[in-house]
Amino acid sequence: MSAPRDYEDIPGTYVYDAERGRIGYALNMFCMSLNQPANRAAFKADEPRYLEKFPLTPEQRAAVLERDWLGMLKVGGNIYYTIKIAFCDGLTFQDVAGMMCGMPKEEYAKMMLAGGRTPEGNLYKADAATGGR
Repeated sequence: MSAPRDYEDIPGTYVYDAERGRIGYALNMFCMSLNQPANRAAFKADEPRYLEKFPLTPEQRAAVLERDWLGMLKVGGNIYYTIKIAFCDGLTFQDVAGMMCGMPKEEYAKMMLAGGRTPEGNLYKADAATGGR
């Protein structure tokens, strides 16, 4: 791993940078394979077997099979690639965003239409003890 970056200190933030791209290469290539209808069908027919075609880490494999959307980002997934899995499941981006926030998609949409989350409680990890910068 490279030197820590400022954005790594923001809770719940998984910035897709060059290092995360290297870590998630196989995961993202699996996701890109789902652009092909035949690959989507093969994946849906036997997900564990289809995943064997890609050199995923155990953590990446588990995140896909469990549909751990935030987990996929933590292990190098790019949201624009991992969303292809959701589309295979008949989910929308709004469905997944709600799941990532721990709320129903309707509540998520309402929150976003009202201007999004408040900054309250979105502190840097290092400053959480002091209440902010």
